[in-house]
Amino acid sequence: MNLKKLAISPEASLRNIGWNWMLGEDTLPYITNEMVAVSEEEAEAYFEAANELYEMYIEAAQHIIDNERFIELGIPENLIELVKHSWENDANWHIYGRFDLSGGVSGKPIKLIEFNADTATCIPETAVVQWASLKANGLDESSQFNTLYESFVEQFRELHRQNPTFEKTLLISTMKDFPEDDTNMQVLGEAAKEAGFEVAFEYIENVEFSPIEGIYKQNPTDGSFTRYDFWFKLIPWEYIGWDEPELAQILTEISRNNKAVILNPAYTLLFQSKAILKVLWELYPNHPLLLETRSKPILGKVCVEKVLFGREGANVRIISTSGVATNSTDGEYFEQATVFQEYTDFIQDSVGNSYQAGVFFVGEASGLGYRRGGKILDNKAQFCGHLIE
Repeated sequence: MNLKKLAISPEASLRNIGWNWMLGEDTLPYITNEMVAVSEEEAEAYFEAANELYEMYIEAAQHIIDNERFIELGIPENLIELVKHSWENDANWHIYGRFDLSGGVSGKPIKLIEFNADTATCIPETAVVQWASLKANGLDESSQFNTLYESFVEQFRELHRQNPTFEKTLLISTMKDFPEDDTNMQVLGEAAKEAGFEVAFEYIENVEFSPIEGIYKQNPTDGSFTRYDFWFKLIPWEYIGWDEPELAQILTEISRNNKAVILNPAYTLLFQSKAILKVLWELYPNHPLLLETRSKPILGKVCVEKVLFGREGANVRIISTSGVATNSTDGEYFEQATVFQEYTDFIQDSVGNSYQAGVFFVGEASGLGYRRGGKILDNKAQFCGHLIE
């Protein structure tokens, strides 16, 4: 693969806008000072792969619903009704997700690793930082496959076109003490504002939920409440189902009573579960974009064991053909069920770093970036932009 070193580092720009969490002051810099060089043909192949995969995910989700395979996918039982309702109700609009892919450059075929469909991050890195690095180094905007921000704006416009009876009021919620999440939602909020929404932010523990009235934020100054017709939560649906069963029930009633549109919709749980990789292989066996995935280790193949709802590379094991774990990561998800996906090598640079492509899907494929790290990409991985040559 070909890396292009930047004359002007992203560090100064990040300090200027206060995104200090990206600087990696105690570790390697989170944003690398190189970009992955790709050809126009390679960028187009990523675009086409993500679009095709999304259609395949829709077919797989419909199959799961039709055949009541929710338990197999690890869907919390208290969210199954909301998953079905959100799938059947056109008001529920999937704003965005991110496909993680291996290959794509240097002649390596593109393969699906997984789809972060519910609470995907890397928005500011992809939409803002790599674009700013491009401009700072005197390069042209056409040198990147990156329409992520513009696609967000159009997606929010379409969201309201699909829900014309709702007010254009959006409340965005994260959990406290996760500055990365807040920064991701700042970019999403700016796009919503540009699309004409009135946008507010509030940590989820301070949001008021009523099955009869809807979703509210309280004004700390005068104690008054403001109701919002749209609510985006960067809180995983499975956390709500497992840890906040009362909230799961209230959100089901809010949605059923048509009191708010909840984003991303509950059906993205179907996309998020790693068990859908097994369903995809059943429906599209030997598809060139897929890796064989089973409920048990794959006979005669090196495979990767993944928990159904793991995040940031936690609780992943690479299993040899003899059944021995050759690489593994720890994490908090060890009690979950797992699937086994055929192993594939990531693209690598000259010093052995692995690169995984991340392609955002926002109505269509909308932006490309890379994560750089070891054989298993975890929360220590770096972000590396790209350059079309």
